[in-house]
Order: sequence, then C-alpha cells, then structure tokens
Amino acid sequence: MPHVVDARGLSCPLPTIKARQALATLEPGATLVVLATDPEAPLDLAALAADGGHGFSQAPPAREGAGWRLTLVKAAAP
Repeated sequence: MPHVVDARGLSCPLPTIKARQALATLEPGATLVVLATDPEAPLDLAALAADGGHGFSQAPPAREGAGWRLTLVKAAAP
C-alpha cells in the first residue's frame, strides 16, 4: 500500500519538502503518492526524483480534479 502525502493547497516549495520528508521514512522500493495543487509540483517532484535516483512513475502526471496525483518510488540504498 502506498504512503500518501496530501499537499493540496500548499505552495512551492512545501509539496517537495513534504515529499522529501516522507521519502526519508520509507524503505527502498516503497511507493509515495503526492496529492498536490501547486502548478510547479509535477516539475519539482520530477526533479526531486531525478536528484535522488527515485522513480517518478507517471509522465505526464495524472490530473486529479484541480490538482495532480504524483507517484514516486524510493530508490534502493547506494
């Protein structure tokens, strides 16, 4: 079952900060779903995933109402 971060209504950079904090608590291979309404969230979370080697499994991100449902998969430990 994926871990969910509800960042709807939060502006940049808070969705990314909350996602980073959540990823830090997850085991490698775990799925993190971020619900966000900030228009920059898809780009910021894609960059977070790329920088950390995490999977960003939805391209383009899935729209969900007025926001997005963005899915990341935590990378294995180096």
